[in-house]
Amino acid sequence: MYRDIPEELRTLIEPIVTDHGLELMDADVVRGGTPWQVRVVVDTPAGDGRVSVQACADVSRELGTQLDAVDAIAQAYHLEVSSPGLDRPLSREKDFAAAANEDGSDVKIETRVPLDGRRRFRGRLVRFDDETAHVAIDGQEFAIPFAQVAKANVVYQFSSADFAAGRDERPELD
Repeated sequence: MYRDIPEELRTLIEPIVTDHGLELMDADVVRGGTPWQVRVVVDTPAGDGRVSVQACADVSRELGTQLDAVDAIAQAYHLEVSSPGLDRPLSREKDFAAAANEDGSDVKIETRVPLDGRRRFRGRLVRFDDETAHVAIDGQEFAIPFAQVAKANVVYQFSSADFAAGRDERPELD
């Protein structure tokens, strides 16, 4: 989640991402094992996930140089900069609002603490208002406060067009 990015890491990463005309969605340092993993997820300001491989490479190159220059990561690390992908994370309030479009989106949400006796929710995000995600699951609506969301992502619904034999029938991806 964006709000869980340590401030010292966010202040190093975000200006570089912004300079490339992108927005920082998430960043995480996975410790343990060698090398550590530094994962950064970026998106376009439109939130459409159409970040080119070249843009990710450019951000990665500049970010790696900056992280090394200030010795921000205590040991050897592998840097991964990526776009949100098909199962795009919902890490900011604006991501939830966009996913709750006219038809809603199928989502998976994991909460920090149990709500209504559960921590994992999978259903249709019907709306997002007052900092609360409203998710319909088997005809019942659950209100999940944004502050309680530990992890969330869209569940991509594949269609026959995704598997079409001809390139012209497939959705365009960068």
